[in-house]
Amino acid sequence: QVQLVESGGGLVQPGGSLRLSCAASGSIFSINTMGWYRQAPGKERELVAGISSGGSTNYADSVKGRFTISRDNAKNTVYLEMNSLKPEDTAVYYCYADVVVRSWARGMDYWGKGTLVTVSS
Repeated sequence: QVQLVESGGGLVQPGGSLRLSCAASGSIFSINTMGWYRQAPGKERELVAGISSGGSTNYADSVKGRFTISRDNAKNTVYLEMNSLKPEDTAVYYCYADVVVRSWARGMDYWGKGTLVTVSS
């Protein structure tokens, strides 16, 4: 069993910053890609950023230059540093990880329960 637990969400004013964290725990052999999706009210879930085990990153166009994703492989943790936040960044942010639970197994996607980020004055 694998669990992903997010933290760091909250209320912030436009132009402010927040840092999200997501720690994976449980029966983990290795983790491939980790990242973040978000879902705003009335909208579909969308990819925000992803990072490979080697550190390669990708971002949604809407957050490039404002958000930075990073990970600590020793801690099985992924971070999302969010700067210059805008009201349209308001959403529930979900962490995901492509986890390999045994050396011979294929990776499987696991998800956190989400953390709410509200950008408002």
